[in-house]
Amino acid sequence: MSIDSLPSGGFLAALRGAGLPEGFSVAREPQVVPAGLLSDIAGFIRVFDRVTGRDTWRAGALSGAPAVAQGRRREVCFFSAWDFHLPPEGGFQLIEFNDNGSGFLFASIINALFYDAAELKSGEGIAPPASISAFRATIAGLVEREANTFFGRRPDGLVLVVDDAQSLRNGRFRGEHRLVCDLLGERGWRAAVASPSETRSDGERLTLDGQAVAFVVNRSTDFFWRSDAFAALRQAYERGGLYAAPNPFTYAVRSDKGLMAWLSSPDRDRDLGIEADERRILSAHVPETHVLDEGNADMLAERKADFVFKPRRGFASRGLMDSAAVGRARLRRLLRQGDGYVAQKRIAKAVVRAGGADLWTDLRVWAYRGEIVLLSGRASRRPDRLDLEPPGGWLPTYSST
Repeated sequence: MSIDSLPSGGFLAALRGAGLPEGFSVAREPQVVPAGLLSDIAGFIRVFDRVTGRDTWRAGALSGAPAVAQGRRREVCFFSAWDFHLPPEGGFQLIEFNDNGSGFLFASIINALFYDAAELKSGEGIAPPASISAFRATIAGLVEREANTFFGRRPDGLVLVVDDAQSLRNGRFRGEHRLVCDLLGERGWRAAVASPSETRSDGERLTLDGQAVAFVVNRSTDFFWRSDAFAALRQAYERGGLYAAPNPFTYAVRSDKGLMAWLSSPDRDRDLGIEADERRILSAHVPETHVLDEGNADMLAERKADFVFKPRRGFASRGLMDSAAVGRARLRRLLRQGDGYVAQKRIAKAVVRAGGADLWTDLRVWAYRGEIVLLSGRASRRPDRLDLEPPGGWLPTYSST
């Protein structure tokens, strides 16, 4: 059921009241994922976690990573997200993994409020989402679990949500950082939001305005903390007593888009420790992916219509190249400049009709330690890149019963 025919003022007001900012577009049509398909996706995520958690995989992934990523870490990010396309012919294909996924609280709000506004509970076949308060309690519980695993108890220091200064000024998800702090504050945590440049080191601890920081929720897109702004955070992280997730280690062994090439192909399975049953699952659900290099540039130029070209360490569709702009000269120029790119086989998206327009959708599955905690999606006005202007936007997403 769509709510296009219903008065939208109450729904929009409820979204704003719950913390979604003005201009954050929400598509007015639900995405319902069959329970059987979601069970298969859950199994795939467990395989992904098992493979990327092995010492053999990590050794391979770290072989070219910078020094800051080399130290083995045990943090597990509570807002990890797997992005899938659900092609019209059925099944699912992993497009990328994000250990730094934006929108988990916003998505939970959208799901809960749309479910009520569209009266989806009066129909059959849609599993009810968690209420806003229940999902907030879930996130607080995951933070508590991570703290207990890392420290053995709740630490005394501050929980700090870190994001790049520009994102804190005008980023789309800066309001979500405050929601994280609010839900933790309600449960007795001291929490704050700051850019890395605002932190300091006293030689033993990371501090913010003189307060010791114990637990960092990292939202920065400087994945290896290369800028000078991260000097204090790097120092505290490398000493080992600071919790930080995600971090350079988890990025290097899980989120780097170049790793999709290993997941998609059996060429390095023996070195990486990937077993035969895992390979069957990975090959079925990870599209052909190549890291651009001298050996494959000509092949990729010839088959450019088959692929999407994107920066190896990009985010939010930045740097995505249209196939029409790709040729041998362009690819070789990228190689000379040292710009890391990956080419991923183009996978069709599902289509939904909303607001009188066709919208192309994806599925984001949020999971923690192998268990799915949230579904979300996005509906784009364009099939080839993300355009979330109305009638597109974030997509209320549910499981069937």
